[in-house]
Amino acid sequence: MPGMVLFGRRWAIASDDLVFPGLLELFVRVLWWIGILTLYLRYREKLDCARGALLSSYLVVLIILLAVIICTVSAIVCVSMKGTICNPGPRKSMSKLLYIRLALFLPEMVWASLGAVWAADSAQCDRIVVNGIIATVVVRTQIWCPATSRQASRCSTSSRTASGPTRGLLRGSAAPQGPRSCRSRTTEYDLVGGDQLNCHFGSILQTTGLQYRDFIHISFHDKVYELPFLVALDHRQESVVVAVRGTMSLQDILTDLSAESETLDVECEVQDCLAHKGISQAARYIYRRLVNDGILSQAFSIAPEYRLVIVGHSLGAGAAALLAIMLRSAHPQVRCYAFSPPRGLLSKSLHEYSKNFIVSLVLGKDVIPRLSVTNLEDLKKRILQVIAHCNKPKYKILLQGCWYELFGGDPDNCPTELDGGNRCDLTQPLLGEQSLLAHRSPAHSFSSDSPLGSPAKYPPLYPPGRIIHLEEEGASGRFCCSAAQYRAKWSHESEFSKILIGPKMLTDHMPDILMRALDSVVSDRVACASCPAQGGTNVETV
Repeated sequence: MPGMVLFGRRWAIASDDLVFPGLLELFVRVLWWIGILTLYLRYREKLDCARGALLSSYLVVLIILLAVIICTVSAIVCVSMKGTICNPGPRKSMSKLLYIRLALFLPEMVWASLGAVWAADSAQCDRIVVNGIIATVVVRTQIWCPATSRQASRCSTSSRTASGPTRGLLRGSAAPQGPRSCRSRTTEYDLVGGDQLNCHFGSILQTTGLQYRDFIHISFHDKVYELPFLVALDHRQESVVVAVRGTMSLQDILTDLSAESETLDVECEVQDCLAHKGISQAARYIYRRLVNDGILSQAFSIAPEYRLVIVGHSLGAGAAALLAIMLRSAHPQVRCYAFSPPRGLLSKSLHEYSKNFIVSLVLGKDVIPRLSVTNLEDLKKRILQVIAHCNKPKYKILLQGCWYELFGGDPDNCPTELDGGNRCDLTQPLLGEQSLLAHRSPAHSFSSDSPLGSPAKYPPLYPPGRIIHLEEEGASGRFCCSAAQYRAKWSHESEFSKILIGPKMLTDHMPDILMRALDSVVSDRVACASCPAQGGTNVETV
């Protein structure tokens, strides 16, 4: 992990990063060496032309030079396999080997140039030998140039409400770039912001299955703290649905990154009303549009008996939850369904208050419902500890990860930490932390829940409402033909208090994968409606 020191400076590449590049070069070099040796042994009797002696000498020296390079690269690979991530001691000879390898580039290039000249002047010699020598020069150039460019590059960079139309509104608002139906027509709804709006709206229509007349307002306006949203009528569920889009632009990312806490001005008897600043600002923007522009009034004038339902995914789920809190005083029957919301959203008191009317859905090991500033600080600490205590070389960890990605299995069967208490302190700089685990720098306190020493700015925040966790049953490979099976259960927010590292931590956040898992759970419940109830699988309807 500590960068190698070459030519008096530390590079952004460690001494245990050369296993796989070295094996690749070794494979090509060995094939090349076998080809040159075969060429020489088979055609050396035909090198009796004017330049035959030079060509014979070229092949002999090239065979010897390639053998030296193969031995050097083999030594680099073997040394790079030694030690562990934070124990580079067994790899201390790596710098010398790299100096030798770099020094071999010069004679190799000089000899390749001479071979090209001699082959060009040997038209009267056997054409197979001449063409073979020219091929070795071409292969040499192709190997040397990409290898050096890669090395330079590396070294220089460091359901009806939960199923049906409402779920369809989530799909449409979270991913409006799907199949499109671009038609020019006179709209019967408000359409705001963006280009090729009818194409985006066509995607929403196809995804949700709603009609033109069901939409009250569609906004594609997208700026920092200002999210796209739509308002529609779900006649089957008798609901006015507000759907908020998730992160899909740089502006949305900037909204996500405004992770400071600010007071949420709501009309409720709750103390300590703190919320994520960026998402709070986005929810306040939508609130102003809905109330001040009369959008909700228009919707309820058409369907006064309908109730208000707010949905969203990811960033949109956080904004939907805060929007539901803001609107609850005017709409006591409001319900919010937050799909994969961020964890760092509400203070503890607001989290408890939101349980009465907000339900969050989380799939598997999705990282976003576990993501907050305090959890990121905790993750950094845990990563440093795992790296410091890892007793396996890096290439084995990577191979195990590839095996799991291809064939599945349980990652817990491949521990990377030392057993027992034999754990040494870090002895070299790691990620610029200067042995934080051992010395506990005052600027990086692991004992505080608030990073950067600012409790007022980064207090612990929690996800919205009650949480339904869709857990995958059993382990599945990446190329497994059978679809993953899930079960739904109510979970406490403490189950999402740590970020889990795994191959599905990002894919479980994708809205299409979430909806497939939800469809699977719903279809299984419908199929087993006549079956006896089983413990732990019953999820009440909200």
